[in-house]
Amino acid sequence: MEKKTSIRAGVIDIGSSSIKLVIGERAGEGIKTIESLRTTIPIGKHTFFKERISQETINQTINILEKYKQVLKEYEVTEVMVIATTAVREARNKDIFIDAVLRKTDFNIEVLTAGDIVYYIDCYLYHRLKDTYPIHTKNLLIAELGAGSLDISVMEKGFTLMNLGLPLGTIRLKQLMSKLGGSSEENYEAVREYIENEFAYLKRGIPQITLDDIIFIDENYYQHLQNILPNKKRESQFFQVSVEDTATVISEIADKSSEELSKAYKIPLENADTVIGYAIILNLFFTLIANRNLYILETSLAEAILANILLDLEFSPKYNKTNQLISVANFLCTRYNVDINHAKKVAELADTLFDNLKDQLGLKKKDSLYLILAAYLHDIGMFIHNRSHHKHAEYIINSLNLFRLTEEEIKMIACIARYHRKIPPMENHVLYKSLPLDKQVLVQKLSVILRVANALDRSHKQKVKKMEIQFGKNQDVTVVVNVEGNFILEKGEFLEKKELFEELTGNKINLSVKYV
Repeated sequence: MEKKTSIRAGVIDIGSSSIKLVIGERAGEGIKTIESLRTTIPIGKHTFFKERISQETINQTINILEKYKQVLKEYEVTEVMVIATTAVREARNKDIFIDAVLRKTDFNIEVLTAGDIVYYIDCYLYHRLKDTYPIHTKNLLIAELGAGSLDISVMEKGFTLMNLGLPLGTIRLKQLMSKLGGSSEENYEAVREYIENEFAYLKRGIPQITLDDIIFIDENYYQHLQNILPNKKRESQFFQVSVEDTATVISEIADKSSEELSKAYKIPLENADTVIGYAIILNLFFTLIANRNLYILETSLAEAILANILLDLEFSPKYNKTNQLISVANFLCTRYNVDINHAKKVAELADTLFDNLKDQLGLKKKDSLYLILAAYLHDIGMFIHNRSHHKHAEYIINSLNLFRLTEEEIKMIACIARYHRKIPPMENHVLYKSLPLDKQVLVQKLSVILRVANALDRSHKQKVKKMEIQFGKNQDVTVVVNVEGNFILEKGEFLEKKELFEELTGNKINLSVKYV
């Protein structure tokens, strides 16, 4: 792949408590920051309290972005990426906010999911640590603490198993502290209980793998740890802390007020009231791992994205988006007790059908990803009940945080999975009707493929050993399968499920069975 020619780029990060501009340029195999600006603005305060970004805050954001636009012009930066995270993502008027910014500044905001955030950081870590810490040879939990959330990803030798955002960002912790009216000791206990509850949720959902290490991405707070632990020195790329270190920090600061912490350890007052929450988070991470050390890396999301732009970072095809999502789907199948052999077989059959029928159905290659994921997850609703499990599947999938997929894409996958059986899309199906018309049509096309693929493994015994698609006159389709064993159940299911395909395409689809 040809490298980009840009030597200078900028990233604007619209966070929960501030808007940051970072301008950098290539410096050999690394990057050099040549300008960094940060302007405080309480976007998260409005979102987390009122679920909306106020008009006043929208106007303030636009004014800040206009100033940053001028700075970018002065530095002759033409390649700019504008991102937003939790505070914008969770706002009910997100679309209005994005539209207002685009109209007034020409900046197109990319709203990142937890999966997006960890992808950029993982890609940057892979590049930055390639000679000292090969991250794709290890099982890792990677965490990034922002103002709005604590974003977590579990990676198994380079493949994502889980992405999750916990409501433990520094603004949320600050809001929690403002509501507590007890002594320092009582407030500490309350904050610990709050964070422990979120970690209990994390533990219930975390993959059952042995974690080698935890890498904690931190831009600011680790410096405060150094002030509290003056004998603790940074080693190599990381600032390494042990469970004993975190316990020491907690014992040092738990009974002190924000003013006392600020004075004793030179912690800015704006951070002093949340440093105890930060220390508790670090301490609780040790409940997830046998290793007695945690690795803190000083970097930021903006820096990671800037490196991706300037250095054109990318993984090998082995770690591409499709394979990462299939990895997530496999983990979800395990978590929800899905028949994984059936899921894989349906995905395989669906993929073959897609490749042969995509031109006839007017599909694009990228659409296959939605079909494959729906094929893996179509039976996930069995976890709730086998009756109406297609409806339960729709609900579960729509609630998932899938690696680097938008809310709309996840809705589509949920709908495709729902329509693998029973009735097709109807006017009163809320999730389906919430999609744009072109996406509704895409759901119909992909779901008819899934229905046929699922029919061909109705017994869950993977009897189809080989399949090919033949076209007759008028583009009628014959599915030729080589099978082992009794195929009566599958033939009957195929005859029932083919009707929707024929109605949608106007072509006949037949089944030819060859026994081997």
